[in-house]
Amino acid sequence: MAEYRSASGSSAEDLFIELFADTFGAEKAGYLYSQYPFYDIYQNARFADFVLENGATRVAIEIDDQASHDPRHISVDKFCDDLLKQNSMVHLGWDIYRFAVRQMQKQPETVKDELRVFLGNDPRFKEIEDYLPTQQGKALDGEKLELREYQQEALASLETMRANKETIALLYHATGTGKTVTAVMDAKRCGGRVLFVAHTMELVNQAYNTFKNLWNTASVGKFADGIKDTDSHVICGSIQSVALNIELFQDNDFDYIIIDEAHHASADTYQKVLAYFKPKFTLGLTATPERADDTNILEIFKNTAHNLDIQTAVEIGALVPVRCIRIHTNIDMTKVRFNSVQYNIRDLDDKIFVPERNQLIVDTWLSYVKNKRTVVFCASVKHAEQIARLFQNAGIAALAVSGSMKTSERNEQLAKFASGDIKVLCACDLLNEGWDCPQTEVLFMARPTMSKVLYTQQLGRGMRNCEGKYHLMVFDFVDNASQYNAPYSMHRLFKLKDYHAGGTVLGRKGDREAEADLYAKGERPDAVIDYPVDATDYEIVDIFNWQEEAAGMISQMEFIRRVDVQSETIERYVRDGMILPDLVIPMGEHRTFKYFKEETLKAYAEQYGWELIDDSNRKDLFMDMIEKMTMDHSYKPVLLKAILTYADANGRVKISDIVSYFRSFYESRRTAGLVVEKENSIFAKPDYTDKQAERNILSNSFKRFEDMNMFRHTKTLGVVEVDSTVWKKLTDVEKRWIESICDERLEKYYQRIIGIVSQNSNKS
Repeated sequence: MAEYRSASGSSAEDLFIELFADTFGAEKAGYLYSQYPFYDIYQNARFADFVLENGATRVAIEIDDQASHDPRHISVDKFCDDLLKQNSMVHLGWDIYRFAVRQMQKQPETVKDELRVFLGNDPRFKEIEDYLPTQQGKALDGEKLELREYQQEALASLETMRANKETIALLYHATGTGKTVTAVMDAKRCGGRVLFVAHTMELVNQAYNTFKNLWNTASVGKFADGIKDTDSHVICGSIQSVALNIELFQDNDFDYIIIDEAHHASADTYQKVLAYFKPKFTLGLTATPERADDTNILEIFKNTAHNLDIQTAVEIGALVPVRCIRIHTNIDMTKVRFNSVQYNIRDLDDKIFVPERNQLIVDTWLSYVKNKRTVVFCASVKHAEQIARLFQNAGIAALAVSGSMKTSERNEQLAKFASGDIKVLCACDLLNEGWDCPQTEVLFMARPTMSKVLYTQQLGRGMRNCEGKYHLMVFDFVDNASQYNAPYSMHRLFKLKDYHAGGTVLGRKGDREAEADLYAKGERPDAVIDYPVDATDYEIVDIFNWQEEAAGMISQMEFIRRVDVQSETIERYVRDGMILPDLVIPMGEHRTFKYFKEETLKAYAEQYGWELIDDSNRKDLFMDMIEKMTMDHSYKPVLLKAILTYADANGRVKISDIVSYFRSFYESRRTAGLVVEKENSIFAKPDYTDKQAERNILSNSFKRFEDMNMFRHTKTLGVVEVDSTVWKKLTDVEKRWIESICDERLEKYYQRIIGIVSQNSNKS
């Protein structure tokens, strides 16, 4: 996405995240994946501005400006290329929403209203990315293959599950530990026809080669990228191709199905494949640690056959140990603005990406790891080019690489690094996933990031074992930051408070304890003898992480949703100190987000006599409100009848339709010579306007339902919506009951009004 600037100086990307956080909560913005990589139908690398998962749907959000997308301002080729990008997303089964930069700047409330409509008023977003994405491995000889102990354990577990008549399982192994090999060997042992599906051509090709190497007596074919092999004993296919051409297969064609990257299995395409085929056994593969949607994965795959997380993978030797050196800069980040998940780009340009800090990166390499193969992670193409140029000026063979390069040029540069001709790669994006060079000895984390996903993806680039490689050395460039805008580092990621220069962060069992004894004696481990560090270099790292603190809490907007009182009451109680949040996050000079523990919510509800509301009882409370409905005017039952008359399948009604219903209801009474309303009501006289009627509806009858979070008004769209957890649970019988209650209350109301009118007439 281009570097647009808003009036405030932040990029369009920053502005969108701010609007998103205002709409759904700062903690929810953590699920937005910025510059998400994918492949178009021609297998060209692409980047979506933002991607998130909402339910089983992958959602892409594109930020547009006129200069970048209007065919009157760009070339025909660029315009068509943008269309291809969008059409490829549609082909992948994604939802796509596009917002204009100018609209976000000039009409932020409209954008927030549209987000609520498009994504849901209370979305349950999910983690979207692997923490350690797929990497390329070396070729394997199936005849000489020696499985590691954990692979043998996994195979034994799968065999036991089948003996117990279980037909589906999940294999959870960290990236680089050979889970595909384990799956192939298990499928080979079973012997039947196999379908392997994955979401990228890289994964399909890797699986194809693995099957060819390990099961050379079976025919192996592809079903992807224009190839439609349906006859081979083993078929490796892309999930898109298989789902779109599923009619070419019989449902019993395969005995064994392997779903790679199984955390995607809740997506519609995967569900289509899983629902169609009837294999004897299905195995899901994932490398994703502790995801927010684990429950959904296990709902599909039922059982975990074998677990192997990153820490365990290192402990047993499947991944290389990791050491860390923290390089402190004199850069002050305390004033760098941030918006839940990332730093303000302009602030970073001004504060972080300065010549002094860039030169420190080069000087560190020359002092600490000269001639060791190193990847430097940078924040932008410009940043990568600046640092590469500094290395080159120092006589070091270095190159900048990015996703914006032509594929052939990029592959050529990466091959030079793999061969050792290039010592330093300065990368800003493409190495986050889909590439790995086992010979990488050093990583420089020169890009400050608040994204756990991004940091861990970068870490994964160097963790594969290689002959002669005893550890990976990670350099964290530590800038001076506040408690709330601190970037990720090795110690924050793995929650390690004690730092010794060059000490082990991830290692074999007992490594960290043994090293701690050495450092306590003033001695350094042999692995860092050649490094210019001192055994006395020690610090306590502040590992506070507000995202993790807030993750288990309730935001103030959720607090309001959970109790049966008006939003103004909660806001006033918080403002007056009658409700104290457990966590207050400053998101700028005049902006904070407040969070509460579940027990805090319950305590205040009990203290002030509020009833707690959740999705399980919201409909019941709604029905109870109707049954106990009190009426100073006739507005509430008329509103309910209007909604029942005009609501669509999602419980949405145009406010204009509600106004029309109100006008029709009262004018029909007036025409029939019946009492219309009390004298103080605008509907009592015929000369009211539609705008007056709308204001009356929203300020009276609607307000109570809104305060209980039963109804919502999307002002800029002119729509009233019944809460989805209420509307979707209402049966036709219950809707008819609501209508009958409304009619009954209206009849009693008008009888009472007529009685009052008669009494007043008699008195006069």
